[in-house]
This record gives sequence, structure tokens and C-alpha cells, in this order.
Amino acid sequence: MAAPRMPLPRTPFRPAPFRPALFHTVLVANRGEIACRVLRAAREMGYRTVAVFSDADADAPHVGLADVAVRIGPPPAKDSYLSTGAILDAARAAGADAVHPGYGFLSENADFAQACGDAGLVFIGPPPEAIRRMGDKREAKAIMEAAGVPCIPGSGFPDAAQDDATLTAEGLRIGYPLMVKAAAGGGGRGMRLAATPEDLPAALRSARSEAENAFGDGELLLEKALHRPRHIEFQVLADAHGQVVHLGERDCSVQRRHQKVIEEAPAPGMAPELRERMGAAAVRACRAIGYRNAGTVEFLLEQDGSYYFLEMNTRLQVEHPVTEMVTGLDLVGWQLRIAAGEALDFSQAELTLSGHAIEARLYAEDPARDFLPRTGRVLAWLPPQGPGIRVDHGLAEGLEIGAHYDPLLAKIIAHGRNREEARRRLLRAMEDIVLLGVGHNARFLAHALSHPEFIAAKADTEFIPANMDGWGGVGPDDGDALRPSPAMPRLPALAAVALYCASWDHRGQPGVRGGAKHPSPAGEAPAAPPATFLLRGETTEWSVTVGSRPGGVFSVSSGEWEGELKVLERSGARWRVELDGVQSTAHVALTDGEAHVAWGGTTEGFEDVRGGDSPETDAAAGGRITAPTTGRVIGVRAEPGQSVRRGQCLVVLEAMKLEHEIAAPAAGTVKTVAVSEGQQVAARDLLMELALEPEQGNR
Repeated sequence: MAAPRMPLPRTPFRPAPFRPALFHTVLVANRGEIACRVLRAAREMGYRTVAVFSDADADAPHVGLADVAVRIGPPPAKDSYLSTGAILDAARAAGADAVHPGYGFLSENADFAQACGDAGLVFIGPPPEAIRRMGDKREAKAIMEAAGVPCIPGSGFPDAAQDDATLTAEGLRIGYPLMVKAAAGGGGRGMRLAATPEDLPAALRSARSEAENAFGDGELLLEKALHRPRHIEFQVLADAHGQVVHLGERDCSVQRRHQKVIEEAPAPGMAPELRERMGAAAVRACRAIGYRNAGTVEFLLEQDGSYYFLEMNTRLQVEHPVTEMVTGLDLVGWQLRIAAGEALDFSQAELTLSGHAIEARLYAEDPARDFLPRTGRVLAWLPPQGPGIRVDHGLAEGLEIGAHYDPLLAKIIAHGRNREEARRRLLRAMEDIVLLGVGHNARFLAHALSHPEFIAAKADTEFIPANMDGWGGVGPDDGDALRPSPAMPRLPALAAVALYCASWDHRGQPGVRGGAKHPSPAGEAPAAPPATFLLRGETTEWSVTVGSRPGGVFSVSSGEWEGELKVLERSGARWRVELDGVQSTAHVALTDGEAHVAWGGTTEGFEDVRGGDSPETDAAAGGRITAPTTGRVIGVRAEPGQSVRRGQCLVVLEAMKLEHEIAAPAAGTVKTVAVSEGQQVAARDLLMELALEPEQGNR
């Protein structure tokens, strides 16, 4: 149980004086797409740049973008990207005199910002005092109330104890439904909904555990859960000369697991007078804490126009590109200018918004399995292009996507003259993504963007649970996210053909222009052994033979389906194919025992399980509970001999900074526990083994 917090300070806040300093070398204390984004901006402005990297990121793109790069330690993040000592040592070794934290990691760590200043480094962000005050949600709420910024009714209880009995009593006082939130958190981590008093104990346990792992602080607060609000945030810029402006709002309502998925600017249907009122509240929030640099003030907006302060992110936001697209401003550039002492050269009245921008976050995850993180090696990566399209990423072929860090892979942004043009362009871009080797959510995003409720600009924070819950991803006969599926289950068919070709000639393409010769005369090639694919726990068997006509024609069959697929040409991962007289382009990559296919806006990986049964089927039949992904065991909830019920949590796994509860597939008794807390596991490693009840085990 956490100790009671000390009383909040009640003395007036006096920000430390700002002393402008020239800097020449910027170290970016981050990784992935944001490190690439900041490094490019700093180089464009003439600064020398320094990248840092853990052992897991030695070959990552951000390392090569910088003038110099410094190793800071092994994964996990606490030994590298979250190590203040390692970052400061890297700055000294590389001769850096400024640090940009990006977002995540140490970006909202007041002690890190202070340590940078104490070491003589310019921290490209707000003052440590501002970070500290906004980092504690209870203190932030008290400050906002004093500044006249509306706050969520009944939220918070400063100076209260943290034991479950106190929180339970407070929950009854506030009323249900409740949102349990990490006092020191953000980004959706350490948040759980308790719809009833019976839900609260589990919500407290889960939120506290995730908060401790994510922020090193398990203290919680409770807030009244609003009914289907919109999540609206205002981008702010504050210089050291007393000028504070907001750059308009973003609508970030489309979320999964309390984390943003799709963001847009400006917010659809935002009345000018409401924008003015909310923007003024955001500016008051900044002035109340002596803010400086870029930040974001977040609100929940109800249907009647009431709005409430949610939190302030004292850093650059993931979704900052949509604001850049509609304002024409370089926010990272302004962060650097403000840190160097420059004044804003425009006023609030001079700011104009042009057109509309929408951003979709490409995550390494499986939406059909409760957004479970996915790992793998990037086998092919072709970002979408076109008018109004921007892609911020840190991807490259050969890059390993592991379980140590956030699952965000890239951000796809589209700008248009209006919202519908931006939406169509982004939808087109989602179809054009080619990312093979690691599972991702592009098709899920396409479904969300094409949903009638999103098109009508009616999405709120419950959009995904209300409209996309149970979305099952691609099925065996599904070919496209947006148009009617053809009769042919084309992705597994093409995967079977690719494996067939590889089995004949590892160099390439029998019967294809520019490729190897046909493995044998047309019509004489024997059929390959049937390819049995595992996709989402289900197996299908495919047979392939060379067709009776020359020119790369293959006969493909599975069950009652039979057809021909013609491979016209192939260049690397790019395949030009013909099906039912229609030519189109697909992308295929093969790796050990797997075929990865991207075709018509859909991407899937097919595991070849010839010679053995599905590992998942074996596990379920025998009561073997295996890890669904690579991660770290942070909770073991059962012990040998214990009886468990169907759906009971057995193991809690942390992967990519999120917690995942592994539940019992059926009632039974625990036979063995194969893991302990703190242990790293790989996908399909044994966690527990159950003796299932007879009627359940035979289903």
C-alpha cells in the first residue's frame, strides 16, 4: 500500500527565470519515428545532431540519421532510454549542449529536465516546475480549478490515503461509473473503467500494477466517468517573453484501450465561439503554471457543449502533425527556437487554419485479439505516397520489432481541402501500405475510417468499443477491407503459390517474365505437397500445381474451391498477378515457415504448419496455456492444485508497455506453473498447464 501523499503546496507559483543560451548540438533522447522527426528538424535548422540507442536499436533508422550516435545500454528501457545517467553520459561523450526528449520515456520527467539543466544542457521543453505540477493529476486539478478551468465533477481527492478501503469509500461518494487513473500517468496507461462497485477492486489492482510498471508510481485517483464524451485537445505554444497562443484543437476521440488511434484537426463541428472559449481556457492553464515551449491541454467535451479539463501533456504530442498540416507551422522547429530564446513571431489573431488533416497510427498489434502487440522482422516496407500524404516513421527492411517498446510503428497523415477529401486520401493511403513481416492494424484503421459514424463525424470515445468490438480481421475468403470480396480467397492462394515457387527454385519465379525457367514442361509438374496454413488459430489446406497453360499459370485448390492464378512478373517482393481476367499488384515475402502477403489493402501472415498440428490447437486441447506474444511476466494469479473457472485470469503479461491478462480457456485445475514474476517469455512459451474438466476438454 502506498504511503499517504504530503499536502499539496499552497504557496503562489513563481516560475524560475529563463536564461536564453545558444546551443549547437542537439541530442535526441528517444527512438523510432519521433527520434527521426526531431533529428530531421534539427538538421534542417543547422544543428549538429546526436542519436542514442539501446542494443535492440543498434541498426534502427534513427541511428543513421544523426551525425553521431551513442550506445546507452541494453533493453529494457529502464536500463537505456529511461536512464538519466546514461543519457547525460551520452551527451557529454558526444559534446551535446541541448537535449530534446521527444515524447514518452523521459519527456515528462521533471527530475530529468532538472538534471539536464544542472548538467549545463538546454532542455528543449518546459520548465521542470511545470512538468512536476502537471505530472501529478491531483495537483493539476487543483491548479486548474484555481485558474477557472472547468474540471471533471467529483474527480480527485488531494492528500487522501491510497488504500483500497479509502478508494472504495471515495468511489461511493463520487458515484458510478468511475474511471480509475494513475496520478502520475498519461497516454492511457494506468486507466481502468469501473462500471459498478463490484468492478472497482479488479480495476484498482490492474491500474495500480500498470502505473507502477509504466511510471514507477502506483498512486491512483478516481474520476466520474462521463457518458460518451469527445476527446478534444488544444495545442499551445508559449515563449519566454510572456506570449502564449493556442494553435486550434484536435479531435482524438477514436481510441482503443484509452489510447488514441485516429486524430484530426480541426475538430469536426467545432463552433467558433466554443473554440474560442476552450482555447482561452487552454491559454489560462499555461499561464497558471508559467509554461514555456510546446504543450497540449486536453479536455473532455460533452454533447451539450460542457467541457472539462482532463490533463496537460507537457511535451510534444504524437498527433502534432495534423496541427502542422492545417497551420503550416513546424512545431519541432518552434520548440528549438523557443528553447534558444526566440519570441513567437505571430499573434493569436494572425493564426489561420487551412483545410483538414487526419492522422492514423499504425501499430504492431492484432485488433482481432484485443489489440495484442505483435513482434517480427520487417521484410518489406513501402510507405504510401500521394498528394496530401505524409508518413512519419522509423521503419526499414530488416528492422526487428520486439516487445521492449511501444507498438507504434508509423503515423500516416492526410491533408485535404475539407474533411471528406482528407478522409478519402487517408483511406487510399491505408490501402497502399506495404508492411510485411510484422502484424499491424492498417486494415482495422481502414474499417474505422469507412464506418458511417466516422464519416458523419459522430465518433466519440466509445466509437471503437461500440462499433468495432468483435471485429475479426481477415477471414479465409476475405480479400479487401473496402470493396466486396471476390469469390477467391486470394491471400492464402497467393501464399500457397509463393511457397510452391520457392520449393522449386529458391532463386525465384518459375514461368514468370524475367525469372527462372519453368520447373518442368507445362502440365507435367507434379503437385506440391498441400500447404497447410495457420491463420488466427484456424488451419486450411491448399494444393498447387502448374497449370495446363504456360506463362506462370497455377492451379490452386482448397476444399470446394478451385481456380487459376497467373503470375505475370515479379520484382523483389512485388508480384504482378492476374485473377479472373483482372490484373493487380501484390507483395509477398517469405521467411522460415511463413508467407507474408499484402494485396488489395489487406495484409496477413500465413504460417506453414505442414508436418504438425496447429500449436494453438494442441495447446487448447491439452490445457496448455501459452504466451500469445513475447513479453515479461508481471503477475502469476494461480498456483498448482488450484481450481480455476473459465475466463479467470491466470497470468499477466507485459508487452510493449501494456498489460495483457491471460485467462483460462475452460474450467479446470492447475497442474503446473512454468513461469515466475519477472521472467521474459517468447510467443508460445508454456505459462501453465491445466487439467480441464472432462466436458470442457472434449469440446
